[in-house]
Amino acid sequence: MTGTLTWQQLRDIRTSELTEAGDAWHEVSGRSASDGGRVGRAMTAKITETQESDAATAAVHRLRRLSRNFQYLQTECGLVRTALNGLAGDLAAPQGQVKRALADAVALNFTVHEDGSVSYPAAQVEDLTGAKQEAPGGTARGSSRLPLEPPAFGAPDRLSPHAAHPGFRPVNPNAAKAQDVADRIARAVRSAREIDARYTRTLNGLRAEKGLDVTAATLRDVARDTADVRSTAGKHLAEAIPQDKSPAERKKWWDGLTDEQRQEYLKVAPDLVGGLDGIPAVARDQANRTYLPVLIDELERRSGDDVKTKLDALRMIQGKLNESGNPPMFLLGIGDEGNGRAIVSYGNPDTSRHVAAYVPGLGTKLDDDFVDDTMKRAEDTAIGTRRMDRSTASIVWLGYDAPQNLDVMLKGDAQRGAPAYNEFMAGISVTNENADPHMTAIGHSYGSLTVGTAAKQSGGIPGVDDVILLGSPGVDAQKATELGVGKDHVFVGAADNDPVTHLPSKGEAALGWALGGPAGVRAGRDLFDVGNDDLYFGKDPASEAFGAQRFEVDDGPRMVLEAGLFSAHSQYFDPVKDRESAANIARVVVGRPEEIVRENHR
Repeated sequence: MTGTLTWQQLRDIRTSELTEAGDAWHEVSGRSASDGGRVGRAMTAKITETQESDAATAAVHRLRRLSRNFQYLQTECGLVRTALNGLAGDLAAPQGQVKRALADAVALNFTVHEDGSVSYPAAQVEDLTGAKQEAPGGTARGSSRLPLEPPAFGAPDRLSPHAAHPGFRPVNPNAAKAQDVADRIARAVRSAREIDARYTRTLNGLRAEKGLDVTAATLRDVARDTADVRSTAGKHLAEAIPQDKSPAERKKWWDGLTDEQRQEYLKVAPDLVGGLDGIPAVARDQANRTYLPVLIDELERRSGDDVKTKLDALRMIQGKLNESGNPPMFLLGIGDEGNGRAIVSYGNPDTSRHVAAYVPGLGTKLDDDFVDDTMKRAEDTAIGTRRMDRSTASIVWLGYDAPQNLDVMLKGDAQRGAPAYNEFMAGISVTNENADPHMTAIGHSYGSLTVGTAAKQSGGIPGVDDVILLGSPGVDAQKATELGVGKDHVFVGAADNDPVTHLPSKGEAALGWALGGPAGVRAGRDLFDVGNDDLYFGKDPASEAFGAQRFEVDDGPRMVLEAGLFSAHSQYFDPVKDRESAANIARVVVGRPEEIVRENHR
């Protein structure tokens, strides 16, 4: 009925019939999934295990083809259901608008005609002398565009062309009201027709060819169909998500959905929920694994060095997800905004009693170094902690734009990243299934400033019991007690040969340049930093004045003279290059701080 939808039809539509039809399609989808699983488990597997012959091979080939058919049917029927639900949801607004307009017409004693025009009765009005005159009735025809201005006093009235006497036209007060009702009806019908046309195109696109044989091209068609349904019904799905609510409220929303509704989000709109804090890790992982090839496909259509860098990293992550690792990977977030986003957990953070979330620092972005090096740091921590307690998860959180250059001298990236980190940790807290999970925030390099900034926000970092600061240039604090967990729960690893842990304060740096360089910096420290415990972003976390628990780490290669300027800055997580540091990190993460090997404060 595209293009011919009337206000009467819009008024009388029973959207419940659309959702009921969607439920019927869902039943077909569910049966297809069940039958496909039965083909795989009870038939294909049994033949493979018990038979070795050409006939058995041919049978397995046909069964796998049948299984693909069931898979295709499951997905396409699910998409029909999503489209029908979206149609019902999107039609609700214009239907409500037309019903309210009709109710107003009845209350005003107006008549709504079949074509949507609205007739209004005559009315008694006063002329300039105060005498009563009759303003005749008329008919208003609606505009689906902007509402028309009511006729001005004394101006020509297209709705009521009759005049009581020359030079004066009595204005019927019902005219503007009738025009408003007619316009509202017209706009509602136009909106409904557009919705109807959009969904008609999408549903027609879900028709399968006769003689179905699911090939690679067919499966690519499934991806296109999914994208079409998403573009049509995506608004309907997005509007239901409590984006502006807390992670706890989002979890409540997710838990209140039916399994069918959750599957709609995971299959049709995975990018809407894959990074949503408060959604369980298994669901986020499923959504992001579904979205990852879509994101890769989108980037493949673009150009530029930045796009290629992200694309290579995404492909590498996809490759790692396809491996069967121990501990298993969970993809909790992925995106191409800014310098790229990726949140990866080694181990399930919802079932683990001990969870650590590590924030990387300077130079980190979605590139091959992130996949090969930064992700490995979280994996090394997971492996180390699981030797002490199997119930652990280690996360690397690239949920913000870490500084790439001289921005490292500013607090802006940390200040923008801190609220996002806190929201993520709040989400992990509410989805964890343990009564009182032990959670650790880890910040490395500039990431320690991000963690410190997050800890200083009202309420601190949600759910966090311990904080670990590694290779820190300062955390914008003077005391460990400012981080909200108590000084006995703030742990610091600072290699003596790590230049980042010796960055002079801003005042010292300014004086140093004024006095001619490094020698000036040393002179400035002697004059203004008697304890030699001030860094660029506050008090040195490894100093006695700061008051944290410093644990032993390897001093690392000497600066400049040996393996490179920043080598000592990059090995805190590495169990080969810095076994003691990696072990101390693991001891804190599993809640055994009494076992750390301590080091004297600076």
